[in-house]
Amino acid sequence: MTSRRADPGEVPGTTATARNGEASAAAATVGPRRRRRVAVRRPVAIPRWRMRFAASLAVLGPGIVAGFADNDAGGITTYSLAGARFGYTLLWVILASQIALFFTQEMGARLGIATGQGFTGLVRERFGVRWATFAAGLMLIANQGSIISEFAGIGTALGLFGVPLPVATILAAVAVVLLISRGSYGKVQYFFVVVGVGISLAYAVSAYLAHPDWSVALHSLVVPQLQSSGAYWLAVVGTVGTTITPWGQAFIQAYVVDKRLGPEDLTAERVDVGIGTLITNVVAAFIVVACAATLWSNGITNITDAGQAADALGPLVGEAATWIFGLGLLAASLLGLGVVPLASAYTATEAFGWESGIDRRWREAPAFYGILAFIIGFSALFVLIPGLPLITVMFLAQVLNGILLPFILVFVMLLARDRRVMGDLANGRIINAIGWIVTVLLIVLSLVLVVASLAGMS
Repeated sequence: MTSRRADPGEVPGTTATARNGEASAAAATVGPRRRRRVAVRRPVAIPRWRMRFAASLAVLGPGIVAGFADNDAGGITTYSLAGARFGYTLLWVILASQIALFFTQEMGARLGIATGQGFTGLVRERFGVRWATFAAGLMLIANQGSIISEFAGIGTALGLFGVPLPVATILAAVAVVLLISRGSYGKVQYFFVVVGVGISLAYAVSAYLAHPDWSVALHSLVVPQLQSSGAYWLAVVGTVGTTITPWGQAFIQAYVVDKRLGPEDLTAERVDVGIGTLITNVVAAFIVVACAATLWSNGITNITDAGQAADALGPLVGEAATWIFGLGLLAASLLGLGVVPLASAYTATEAFGWESGIDRRWREAPAFYGILAFIIGFSALFVLIPGLPLITVMFLAQVLNGILLPFILVFVMLLARDRRVMGDLANGRIINAIGWIVTVLLIVLSLVLVVASLAGMS
């Protein structure tokens, strides 16, 4: 047995028993150890309105993106031509288009929410493969002209800064394909919204720098200024065709499905659609006003594209206006180039029941991404054809949208009123009546366009 070395300061002769006794006495004096009280925080009650507001923000996106993308290269060209050639007189068309656009986009979003399917997928399920192929064919034809317009817009905008058309086209095509194929739903949507905000600011500033007669603009907005010329009605149909588009109907329905929105999100999605349609038409009005106050007021009516409009603004209101207008055209064209091919890819894959969606990768949805890449690549090469009249292609694409749109809206109306498809979210009497009125008016406008064109040719 080894002896224990005394601790420093220990009194000699102190035994372990004595130390144990002291410890026992100390324990007896102190008594049983009490537990420390730990303050428990009660959960903070979050006001119900804040929770609803946060949930609504999460829903926003499809309507706003569709609204921003409506003002693409073809749209800006059409609005620029309208402002330069007819001044403020077509502003009433923009207001009427906004009302019609809200109801058509709301029905498209509601179709996606109620069924969880895209437009041509629903047509295939309800009317069969032949009608789905017909609807998809109309959509793809109309969309192709719009996609070519986006490349033309990018070339025109970058041409203002000295970039050659082939370089601009290749860079834009590669950038958009990589963005959509490599990005997630959230990243792609964030990109679309940021670019859309930039477009809106650019044209708001352009309208401000133009110093327009706001009283005349407001009067023209609410009081139709009709003319009998064929060119005027061609501009009316083109303006409607660039505001309410076949691809817009397919896109918002597919985008709602991709975002996995349900019936509980309908109210918030209606707000989303309302904001998007307001943005579309406010920006369109800014473009018309800017060109009317500068070009039309100074007798410069014979422009052929938005790039010429941007160039003409410089001597009239300053070089900054040219840069801002040109940057707005570039941003709008890039946004359209991202959205319209997506609508085409959704349309084609839904018609045949193939996998689709930007949250999927190439190996999961090869047909979706293959169609997307082919459409963008074909359009890029088409734009590079020597001597191609790009401005004519861009404007006629909007007119073609206006002619084909009634066919698409007939399908939308038949589906949206069908309770076997929609359940409790089917059209009510009022919305059904408004939808059919819009559809009939668009058919009448298309007939007017045909008559005016034939009269102009004779």
